[in-house]
Amino acid sequence: MEAEPDAVPRRLDRASLLRATRELCRRDADLARVVGAYGPPPLWARAPGFSSLVQIILGQHVSTTSARAVFRRLQAAVGKVTGKRLASLSSAELRDLGLTRQKAESCLALARRVEAGEVDLGRIARLDDTRARSLLVENRGVGEWTAAIYLLMALRRPDVWPRGDLALAQAARRVKRLRSVPTTDRLDRLATSWRPWRSVGARILWHHYLCERRG
Repeated sequence: MEAEPDAVPRRLDRASLLRATRELCRRDADLARVVGAYGPPPLWARAPGFSSLVQIILGQHVSTTSARAVFRRLQAAVGKVTGKRLASLSSAELRDLGLTRQKAESCLALARRVEAGEVDLGRIARLDDTRARSLLVENRGVGEWTAAIYLLMALRRPDVWPRGDLALAQAARRVKRLRSVPTTDRLDRLATSWRPWRSVGARILWHHYLCERRG
């Protein structure tokens, strides 16, 4: 039986993550096997705000290790990563730190909009998923995947699906014993059965992906 709507929190914490994991395991035997083998997924979380959104932009289309290395260089250059400090740099200076031209320009545009008061991430955090996502994607370099990851990781929303995530597709092929990596549309349909806990379904698949890679 699915959780009643009023039982779904606005923001996941460790207790609600475990409750949702148990719920999904009752519904989905494949997810139950993952949790049986590797335990519940961690509560991967980032602090809401500009710095986390920049980290997610840096993580587009690259490994987590590579993105972290670039972000550490950015921190070494400016200290705490704020809109004001990042906006003081040029695109060339950001590229010297390892950002691609596209990511440098996206991060600068975001920093300038934050400084100008055109983007209020505190306000966005108070909005529902649909409205928050729509405001995030108005920013250059912030597509649907980036917005979804921000909602899922920084705002800890319980029912967000990061459409097009390659690691999720690869994990789903293994977990669901599919003959090939599922298309984005097929994976979307699969995730629909996990409502209102699609974020938790994604965490379980990521957990499987990382545990398998570690061997």
